[in-house]
Amino acid sequence: MTKDATPPPSSTSDAADASSSHKRRQAGFLTRGMTHAEILSRRKSLRAELHSLPPDERSRVLSHLHGDAGRGDLSRSRIANLRRDDRDRDTRNLTDYQSRSLDKRRAKPNMSLQRSMHRRETKRLQNAMLAADAEDILRPHVAGKVEVEDGMERTVQLTQRVLRHDPNMLPEGVARNVYDLELNDYGPYRLRYDRSGRHALLAGHGGHVSVVDQHTMALRTEFHLRGDTIRDACFLHNGSMMAVSQENNVYIYDDNGAEIHRLDGHRRVTAMEFLPYHWLLATIGNTGVLQYQDTSTGALISQHRSKLGPCHAMRQSPFNSVIHLGHTNGTVTLWSPSSSEYLVKMLCHKGSPITSLAIDRGGRYMVTGGGDSRVKIFDLRMYKEVHSYNTYGGPPSCLDISQTGMLGIGHGCHTTYWSPDALRSKAKEPYMKHQISGKGPMESLRFRPYEDVVGIGHAGGVSSIVVPGSGEPNLDSMEHFTNPYMDSKQRREAEVRSLLEKLSPDMISLDPDVVGGIEESNLIQRQQRLRDMAMEADARKAAKDEEARNKKDKKRMRGRSKIAKKLRRKQKNIVDENVMKLRELRDLERAEREKRQRVADSGEGEAEAEAAPVALKRFF
Repeated sequence: MTKDATPPPSSTSDAADASSSHKRRQAGFLTRGMTHAEILSRRKSLRAELHSLPPDERSRVLSHLHGDAGRGDLSRSRIANLRRDDRDRDTRNLTDYQSRSLDKRRAKPNMSLQRSMHRRETKRLQNAMLAADAEDILRPHVAGKVEVEDGMERTVQLTQRVLRHDPNMLPEGVARNVYDLELNDYGPYRLRYDRSGRHALLAGHGGHVSVVDQHTMALRTEFHLRGDTIRDACFLHNGSMMAVSQENNVYIYDDNGAEIHRLDGHRRVTAMEFLPYHWLLATIGNTGVLQYQDTSTGALISQHRSKLGPCHAMRQSPFNSVIHLGHTNGTVTLWSPSSSEYLVKMLCHKGSPITSLAIDRGGRYMVTGGGDSRVKIFDLRMYKEVHSYNTYGGPPSCLDISQTGMLGIGHGCHTTYWSPDALRSKAKEPYMKHQISGKGPMESLRFRPYEDVVGIGHAGGVSSIVVPGSGEPNLDSMEHFTNPYMDSKQRREAEVRSLLEKLSPDMISLDPDVVGGIEESNLIQRQQRLRDMAMEADARKAAKDEEARNKKDKKRMRGRSKIAKKLRRKQKNIVDENVMKLRELRDLERAEREKRQRVADSGEGEAEAEAAPVALKRFF
C-alpha cells in the first residue's frame, strides 16, 4: 500500500472553516479530522488501489469487504426507516406552508445520511484492505521439511554446502545461519540459547564466556575467567542474566559481564537447568546433591541426596518441570523439589553410564544415550522402552529434541538428525547428517527456538547449521520472553508479569493436571476418608471370617517333645534315698499344719497367748 497525499482545503473563509469543523465532528473514528471531500477522495484512491492489486489479493480484500457487509447496511436501513417514518407521519394538523416544506424535504436527498453512508463505506473498504494485509503478515505457517521428488533421492545426502549455496533451497536470510567459529584456545564449548532464540551463550572449558546476538551476529558480552574451569552455563529468565558453573562455585553474571552473586552452597556443579515458570535454578555435580535455588528471592528451596554418585546428565521436562538425572550405573531418576526421594527410578542402560538426556516438548518421550553406543526412546506414560538406535564413532555425548519433535544426536565427530516420526516408531534412516572432522567429540547440541537452526559446541569452537523443519514457525504470544523483537519496556513488563505468575515449587509433580484443580472441603474429605476406612474394615473382617471357616482344626501337642520335659518325666518314676527323705519331710510339714489348724479352731491358742509373757505375746 502506498501513502495517500492529503488534498488541500477547499475553502479558506470562516463559514467554510465552520462547516469543515462540523463535518469533522460528524466523521467516524477512522475518518476523524477529514472533510466530506477528503473522505470521497480517500474512498476513490482506495478503490483505485483495489483494482490495481493482483487477482488473488483482490479476492481476499473483497472477501473481507463482503464479510463485513452487515455493518455497512446500517446506514441504508436507517434511511429506509426514516423515510417510512416520514410517510407514516400524521400531516392533518400541518398548514399548507408546512406541507409544501415537507414535500420539498422529501424530494431532496438527505445529505447528512449520504455523508454517513460515504464514511461507513470508506471505513469498510479501508478495514478490508488492512485485514487482508494483516492476514498476509500473520498467516499461520507450518514447519517445512525438505521433501524428495522421487524414490532415488534421499534427504540424508543433503549437505550444508548445498543448502547454503543453492538459492532454491534456502533464502538468503536463513542461509547466513550456516557458519563456523574457530575458537581453539578455550574449547570444548557448551552452547545454550535463551527462550526467544535471540541470544546464544558460549561457555568454553578454558574460561571464555560470550553472548552473541543471533540476528545481527554482534558480540553482546565477552569476558575471560583466568585460571577457572567452566563446567556448564545457562541463561536465567531471559538473556540479561546467566549462571556459570566454575571450578568451585556457581556465579551469576549480567549481560555486561559483571558478577552479581555467588552461590556458595553449590559446589563442583557439572549440570544446570533453569525452570522458567518457577524461577528455580536446579544444579547437581560430583557430590550427587540436587539443589533448587530460587533466583527471585535468593533462597535455597530444597536439596536432595541422590545417593548414586556423580551426575553429568541432567534435563528438565518442558511438560511438568520434573528434573531427569542420568547416573553412572545406567539408571535415570525423576525428582521434584517437594519430595526428598526420587519419584521414579528407571534402569535404562545395563552396565553402562548415562551420557546424555533429552525430553520432548509434550513430555511423552524421553531419549537416553549410554556408554554402550545406543540411543533409547522411552514412553514416559508407561515408563517403557519403545525402540533404540545404534550410533557409530563413539557413544552419544549430547542429545536434544526440537520444538517440532526432531531428534538430534551428537556422537564422535558426527551429528545425526531424525524426523519427528522417529520417536513414535523406528525409522529406517535419519533425516539429515553433518560431520565436523577432527573436532570431536561433540560437547553440546541445541536446537534454536523458532528457527531451523542447530548450534553445536565442540573442541574447535562453535558451529551453526540449518536443519529445515526443526523450528516452530509461530510465536506464542502468551509465553513470556519468547518474542525475539521485544524492546526494553516490553522486557521489563514481561519480567514483572512472570514474577506475578510465578508458580510454587510444590506444584511440580508427575501429573501437572492437578495444578489449578478445585480442592474439596475438609468435611467432604473427612467423610470420604471415613467411608473408605469403614469399607476397608468390613473387607478385612469378611476375609478373616472366610479364612476362619476354611481353616482346618489340627491336633497339636505343643512342647511335648522337648528333651528337658522328657527327662523330667523319666526322673518322676525313679525312687531313691533322696526321694524318700523328701516325702517324709512333706508328711511332717503337712501334719504340723493340720495340728496348728486344730488348735486355732478349738481356742487353745488364745489361752496360751494369755498365759505367755508380755514380751512373747507378739508371736501368738
